[in-house]
Amino acid sequence: MLHGRESLIRLIGKRRRAYSSLLARSLRSKDGSDYGDAMCVNSEDDPVTNDGVEVGNTRKRGSEACVEWVCCPVCAVSVRGDDFTVNSHLDACLANGKKKKLSQRTLLQVNFLSKSRQETCLIEANSPNMDKCEKELSEEKQLEFGSQTSILEVLDEDAVKRKAADPHIPSTFPSIIRSPRSDSCEDVDTKYVHTLETLIVGRRFHKKIELQPGGRVYVVRECQNVKDDNAIQVLSDHQGFRCSLGYLPRKLAKYLSPLIDYHHLKCEGSILSLPEHPLHDVPIKLFCKKVVRDGDIISGYQKDFELLWEKVLFANESAKSQPISIEKYQQNFRLMLEDVLDNHSHLFTNEEKCFIGSFSSLSDDAQRLLVRLYTRKGPWFRLSNISYKEISDLNAAIHELQMTSYLFSLGSGVQSFKYNMKEVLDVLTVSELQQISHQWLSKKGMHHRRKKEIIEFILSASKNGSCSAVLQKMVLEHAGKCVMISSAVDAILWRVQRLFFLNSEQDLSAFLLVDMGLIKFPEFTCTITQPIFKCRADLLEYEEAIEVAQIMDESIDQSDMEMSRRCIELSDNQMLANFSEEIMSPVSGTQLRFFHYFSAWWVYSKLLTLGVSLYEREHRYDDATRLLRQLLKRTICDSRRGYWTLRLSVDLEHLGYFNESLCVAEKGVGDPCIRAGSKMALQRRVLRLGRPPRRWKMPSYADTAMQKIKEVKIVGRPLNNETGLKSLFYGCDDELCEVEQLALQYYAEEGGGWLGIHSESGIWMTIFGLLMWDVIFSDVPNVFQSMFQVAPLDLLTDDFYVMRKSSIESLLQKIYEGMAEEMLITSWQLNKGTACHGVNWDRFPLSDLRAAVSCVGGRCLASLCRHLAMDYKSWSSGMPDLLLWRFRGGDMDGGEAKLVEVKGPRDRLSEQQRAWILTLMECGFDAEVCKVSPPPKS
Repeated sequence: MLHGRESLIRLIGKRRRAYSSLLARSLRSKDGSDYGDAMCVNSEDDPVTNDGVEVGNTRKRGSEACVEWVCCPVCAVSVRGDDFTVNSHLDACLANGKKKKLSQRTLLQVNFLSKSRQETCLIEANSPNMDKCEKELSEEKQLEFGSQTSILEVLDEDAVKRKAADPHIPSTFPSIIRSPRSDSCEDVDTKYVHTLETLIVGRRFHKKIELQPGGRVYVVRECQNVKDDNAIQVLSDHQGFRCSLGYLPRKLAKYLSPLIDYHHLKCEGSILSLPEHPLHDVPIKLFCKKVVRDGDIISGYQKDFELLWEKVLFANESAKSQPISIEKYQQNFRLMLEDVLDNHSHLFTNEEKCFIGSFSSLSDDAQRLLVRLYTRKGPWFRLSNISYKEISDLNAAIHELQMTSYLFSLGSGVQSFKYNMKEVLDVLTVSELQQISHQWLSKKGMHHRRKKEIIEFILSASKNGSCSAVLQKMVLEHAGKCVMISSAVDAILWRVQRLFFLNSEQDLSAFLLVDMGLIKFPEFTCTITQPIFKCRADLLEYEEAIEVAQIMDESIDQSDMEMSRRCIELSDNQMLANFSEEIMSPVSGTQLRFFHYFSAWWVYSKLLTLGVSLYEREHRYDDATRLLRQLLKRTICDSRRGYWTLRLSVDLEHLGYFNESLCVAEKGVGDPCIRAGSKMALQRRVLRLGRPPRRWKMPSYADTAMQKIKEVKIVGRPLNNETGLKSLFYGCDDELCEVEQLALQYYAEEGGGWLGIHSESGIWMTIFGLLMWDVIFSDVPNVFQSMFQVAPLDLLTDDFYVMRKSSIESLLQKIYEGMAEEMLITSWQLNKGTACHGVNWDRFPLSDLRAAVSCVGGRCLASLCRHLAMDYKSWSSGMPDLLLWRFRGGDMDGGEAKLVEVKGPRDRLSEQQRAWILTLMECGFDAEVCKVSPPPKS
């Protein structure tokens, strides 16, 4: 793979977006006016765009661009002003009991407030002459959109106290269930009875038990639950046995389980009502009983109980703040939308914020359908292929989403918007495509078997003008009614998802993995003082750069070098015109390095890095050196400067400029941003190119760079000895194995009785993560901005060490003093199974980690961890293949370790591996190279 291609793919992400920016569309068009290569059907009116994103047609499709948004007087939510949406929303509000404190006049009039009226209410909210009803609506509006609470506050004790003290602070989602009441006696030596209204979740796994309104339920702890240590199971009597109905919500169980375990709380209750769907959550009422005596109050036992109970009340309110019929993925989607509006509202226009906020006003069926379609691969979906058991009325949901411009439909009639014929053909089956091809296009009886070939044949025929109108009609008749998410909605949701996760590798499936217990994210505090994107313009530039990256990635897949070249030149021009050297200079104390990862120039620099590899592959070294000079000139402080400097020196040598190549390498050796393997490679280039008469004086690092590394040679019987294939050998038991396993066998026997594993860098990243766990997830401002992070955002920058220097050095001192094994065991027990960058729980058992830490010793381990803490990105790869250890006389307290890099017959050390081995030797490690060779020919 080309250097930089994998990094670019990760940046783009799995979900590709339509080219919405003018820059991307002009790039795709050879003449700058036509977008797309496939045949399109045009409407009579041009689509309206908003910041380059198509949002609809002003005279068709519901006039989305000029639609009026109004405020509901019942729940204060913004909804679209058309009759269908207003009536549907109002019916849902009144039916679900979402009633605020309204005067009789307001209830009779039920007037929806327009946007201008909303602003007037907000401005006059503090006016003493303001109508009481309007003031209440204004305050509720401000609470709902301006002071929404992050879901992370559920676990924050201060937030719990604030919530308990002020019941008017809203939850993350608006609740339609009354808050639980806590009724208790004031006398001692009696039973305290607390009433708790909550839900039974997980019904889909316990659906065989028939429920009855008023049925009795019991609560028991399930301590052995592998997915949740705090699990609380809900049981009922069924045919003389107690059968499981499901569980209490996880957030509630987290705080209720200690009361059951240590305060002997007993909970029994009854089913309040049955849900509409048999798999939905079931509302129940629990009576929690506890006997309190005089001694409990004197000893503070009752006080501890009351503090825990406050957390139970808050957690219960948060857990059941969704409607009873809410689906989990629906809840997660709404959480994502509200979290982004809370933390990144300055990046959206007022129209976009209203549009996002209107999602909550949709019916449950419409919300579920939109989320389902968004997570599927589209863009078009045949109505005949849409079927979900939790959506009761599919046609009504589609109609509602169409009326609100969330969905567009496609039928056999005249369309009022542009659509790509290739995308429509993708929804047809192979047999349908063959029928179209044979009946209307293939006069010579051509037969195609693969779907891609048939589509290409049909598109090529349409471009030639063969049966164009007839073909369109035929395709639409076969496709039937199809729907797609509008381009405006898709663009907004793409932006919301990227802002929520702050990367392109995670999506809504992360919620599912957490809910299923397949992944557990670490606990940390999100302290945000600086936004990632200062303004909307920065975000739009970043998105535009990602679109260009997507086009370049697709052009490489299609071997379209002309398009790749245009992307490279555009990136070069954008960096030259829009980004000054001050932006690329070393960051100041107020600007963190990792903020650059979310800038347009960072994306363009990745494109230029990949462009260098493309030009080098075609031996266009002049173009490659031009790009490298621009990157080195405009990017002052960057970890990639080592690669750029090395490639510039190599390409200059290819062009015959040996003296300039030497000067570039010498300058790179003194660059403080160039480290590890890149610095080692440049040093060795200077020694090779700087031989007399070019240079007569040897540099000071000559002895270190050319230092000999201990080498052990062993003989193996190869199965193959061909270039380009992985070398396989016969092991001691005549079983086939790779060179690393053969080396392990050698060291276990005649090599000295060593135990060991083939670990490479993995075991050291795991040890570093476990030992530095508290430091990695310590409370540092701005480094944690998403609940789904597995590492701070600055881990790969120099800021990681600088911002935590005192705590890191304190831990390193403990490691140096020999406390590493104890720290490792504690961290393993407390955090086992929790996701952390670099930590592999399954590959390395605790016994191997303990043996490694014990035998390596505190001095060597502290030095290695310091290297990783100061420059994790440079030193997180290239470690020796094998970690070996052995104990002296079987004593676990005394041992020794060895690190071995294994090389096959045709392999040699990379510069990064050489740099690591020399660094390890300086730290006091016993490191060597094991060379495996075939037996000599007789």
